[in-house]
Amino acid sequence: MNVPTFEQMLEAGVHFGHLRRKWNPAMAPYIFMEKNGIHIIDLYKTRAKLEEACNAVKQIAKSGKKILFVATKKQAKEIIEEKIKPLKMPYVIERWPGGLLTNFPTIRKAVKKMEQIDKMLLDGTVDKLSKRERLQIERQRAKLEKNLGSIADLTRLPAALFIVDIGKENIAVKEARRLGIPIIAIVDTNCNPNLVDFPIPANDDASNSIALIINTIAEAVKEGLEEREGEKKAETQVQQEIKDSKERSRIRFVRKKEEIRHRKKNPEA
Repeated sequence: MNVPTFEQMLEAGVHFGHLRRKWNPAMAPYIFMEKNGIHIIDLYKTRAKLEEACNAVKQIAKSGKKILFVATKKQAKEIIEEKIKPLKMPYVIERWPGGLLTNFPTIRKAVKKMEQIDKMLLDGTVDKLSKRERLQIERQRAKLEKNLGSIADLTRLPAALFIVDIGKENIAVKEARRLGIPIIAIVDTNCNPNLVDFPIPANDDASNSIALIINTIAEAVKEGLEEREGEKKAETQVQQEIKDSKERSRIRFVRKKEEIRHRKKNPEA
């Protein structure tokens, strides 16, 4: 797991916080200094917290559980989709569906509705409807896909949330905290890090800063998934070896049994 160096974070602008007048006092431990009225984040602490967050997401991915990534601000949408979609982790980059966590069964019903429409499209049921009804269903499908398509595979509550900008995603934060779901998040100087289990003090507005951190988190998730796959293969191999060993023992036993039977029938042999 390669955590970005001090120089890489400096180049990406990770250290730039908000104006001093917008700061949250709870961020004081992570602020290095003030320059021209802007708070500068302590990158050594950012690096330590990022490494801690990476270890957490790696273990979650290795356990086979899901992490829900949330980033509806325009600077982060494409980055999340590009890096997280290939990992087959759920993500929200459009409007946060209220009750996604606290009213999860209802959200699942909406996802199933999308699946039902897909089935209707495949078996030709939609073709039997009027043009107006067909158009309504297609519009409904497009709307569901936009809002819920990226979480269609989320069949149970996620093991954790990764959030870009907890100020903007405050509803997601409230729902996760209410259910006791751990939160990993990029936290800028205008936010309260105490709302997050694994805060990563960093600039949550600059696309370069967001990309650097998400890339690092995505790599940690990938490592966890690869280790899980490796362990599964090793376990399968061990089970196959045990099975082969048992089969060899069974064959030896059968042969021995046949040999004894043969000797009894032919004592002079």
